[in-house]
Amino acid sequence: MSHSTTNSPPTTPDSRSTQWFVREVHPHDGQLKAYLRGRFPAVRDVDDVVQESYLRIWRVQAAQPINSAKAFLFRVARNIALDWLRREQVAPLERSADLAGLEVADQTPDSGQVMITRELLDLLAEVIGQLPDRCRAVVILHKLRGMPQKDVAAQLGLSVRTVEKHCLRGLNQCERRLREHGIAGFFG
Repeated sequence: MSHSTTNSPPTTPDSRSTQWFVREVHPHDGQLKAYLRGRFPAVRDVDDVVQESYLRIWRVQAAQPINSAKAFLFRVARNIALDWLRREQVAPLERSADLAGLEVADQTPDSGQVMITRELLDLLAEVIGQLPDRCRAVVILHKLRGMPQKDVAAQLGLSVRTVEKHCLRGLNQCERRLREHGIAGFFG
């Protein structure tokens, strides 16, 4: 069997990536846009979110294979939409030169902010839940419940130094996982 007589173009890494994208990602375009419009009605330009999602999933696939392109695509798009909503809530304050002149009528969070907070808490719970048992216990007791490290050490039967190591390891792992979801600087 001779490869020189075939009429199909050679398969390059670039063409394999394109084929993968066309086969695994792009068919979900309409469903992704509908999801974003329904779940994030405050996002002004859904097409920009979709394009940014495509770019990010393309970059990740180039570095390592993605097992479930659809699930990954929707997760990336959700994180981008959440980031855009957070930025939109900050941006109006940055545009105003005279903050003292602004009137604040209602300080209760709107439904968009409640949704963002709920999504972030769900993600944080998922990330903390993936920590090793001892590390998870230290992070929950010390960082979430505010228990002093010496009390955490006494409760778990560990040295204070071990508690410090577990806490640092746990926070670093959480930061890394949150960055994978497009959320940076959560603990810092």
